[in-house]
Amino acid sequence: MEKVADLAISSIERQANLLQFIEQRQRVTVTQICDYFTISPATARRDLDALAERGKIQRVHGGAIPIRQAPPELPVVNRLAEQSEEKQRIGRVTAELIHDGDTVFLGNGTTVLEVARNLLAHKHLTIITNSLMVLNLMSDSPDATLISLGGQLRRAELSMIGHLTEQALAELRADKVVIGVHAIDAKYGLTNQYLPETMTDRAILKIGRKVVVVADHSKFGQIATAFLAPISAVDLIVTDSGIDPEIEVALVSQGARVMKA
Repeated sequence: MEKVADLAISSIERQANLLQFIEQRQRVTVTQICDYFTISPATARRDLDALAERGKIQRVHGGAIPIRQAPPELPVVNRLAEQSEEKQRIGRVTAELIHDGDTVFLGNGTTVLEVARNLLAHKHLTIITNSLMVLNLMSDSPDATLISLGGQLRRAELSMIGHLTEQALAELRADKVVIGVHAIDAKYGLTNQYLPETMTDRAILKIGRKVVVVADHSKFGQIATAFLAPISAVDLIVTDSGIDPEIEVALVSQGARVMKA
């Protein structure tokens, strides 16, 4: 990308070039923008604000980072090896937040599965789940009470979704809800890839006194198709130390509590 030196360039064209500049560099400061485009700090900030308003970038302290569209999600069995060490750490830390005797909803996904793995030694848990993988794993817990939700099988996730699942959820309450999501962004909230699952996910959020989202660092600063909930709907986000510090600050500014494993 050649340096932009034409002072007469239109704001629309300059902002298009600026967006390309940010996407190439992944993180830019106002100073870098001023030097590269030969514009004033005030103009640079106006352009950044305009791009942020259009949902193209995320403003961070002193500059901006791109907003990435979350890639299509692979089937759950194909994701088991992705960020496996980070997920294991997240699973251990999250399990420590759950006490003997708790009623816990465990959602689907590979990170939640690691939470379940670390709950096998807990005593007298009541586990509610729509995940066949979680149900199969927790069946090894000798004294856990397991409540399996019926519904329509989503084969890619090996989970139950739909109206029947949501009806069952309306009859239940949990001390803690532990779920994973496809993408997390401070401004655009929690988003998932699969539209038919959204209403089930929203019903899940309603049954817990405390909602915990578990996600490795690769899920942050991204947006997927289906809006699930704002950041304010979550009590705690458990992730790993690889989370971008600027993204963490942005989440905290929205009222989120972030714990790193």
